[in-house]
Amino acid sequence: MRATTKDLALAAGVSLATVDRVLNGRPGVKQDTVERVNHAIQKLSFRRNIVAANLARGKFYTFLFMLPKSGDQFLAELIARIDEANLAFAAEMIRLEVMEIPESDPHRIANMLGSLDPNRIDGVAIMVPESPQVRDAKTRLAERGIKTINFISGQDTDAQAAFVGTDNRAAGATAGRLMGRFAQQRAGSVLVIAESMQSRDSVERRLGFDAVVNADYPNLTVLPSLESYGDPERTERIIRNSFVNHQDIAGVYILSSEARVPLEVVTRLPMQTKPIIIAHERTPFTEAALRADKIDTLITQDTGHLVRSALRVLRAKVDGREILASQEKIRIEILLKENI
Repeated sequence: MRATTKDLALAAGVSLATVDRVLNGRPGVKQDTVERVNHAIQKLSFRRNIVAANLARGKFYTFLFMLPKSGDQFLAELIARIDEANLAFAAEMIRLEVMEIPESDPHRIANMLGSLDPNRIDGVAIMVPESPQVRDAKTRLAERGIKTINFISGQDTDAQAAFVGTDNRAAGATAGRLMGRFAQQRAGSVLVIAESMQSRDSVERRLGFDAVVNADYPNLTVLPSLESYGDPERTERIIRNSFVNHQDIAGVYILSSEARVPLEVVTRLPMQTKPIIIAHERTPFTEAALRADKIDTLITQDTGHLVRSALRVLRAKVDGREILASQEKIRIEILLKENI
């Protein structure tokens, strides 16, 4: 039979109220009493039923997804999956909220993080470029009891937060392998387009891409990254200028999560031979472009799995439980016209 809190109280010689205080880490219990309860926990192999405890207290988990304002269709896909999860996990007393943040203003993001109420928000999944201001703000959040995870774009220097997303270096290496295979009969330059190279997912994808192409495909020369900053006019200008200045472009790699605007620009340009085009993330636009042979392949991650994994990891952190790493591994998926 599974040990209960009554069994703990009897074994430790204390009241149920004292056991509850110890289990929840509340003050007002003498150290020797805490040790007696902990000894009883070990002796009885007690494992707390978190769900039952939360139901008894009427506790809801409230998790906040802080997402960039720019993102267009990919952002819409994430929000749609968050809405789905809100319905699916309502019975488990989980509430999900979304806050859009100005990803290019780290000071404002830090202020927004600092304004979160620990009495209302249990955990935050945050998708922003790396900056010292945001890192410090997340450290202060942890000190106030709000759990954080890095969502899709991670900061590897951040010891406070877990990361939910694909291995971005491996995703970039996959793009490099596909680019090399598709362009084996060509020689020329590869255009790389990002929204911002301050974003760690973009940096890691670029590193993985370069490692494969430079090592195995000497027929291809990877050009310096173009940064669009989410500005359509700038995107059009820098891409057009690149095609004018580099007449030998054999491939285009769009490594940011939102590919619609750069894809629209590239596919509108007049050119004798269409370059190999590889992009990330499945959206209505990229799916239509793949079906129409305007792009060659998509490297994606399941947005529904991303959201569900984020809430499971946050809940485990709040409950002080171990995270089941195998369940939270986000796969890198390759989509072609034939398997979309």
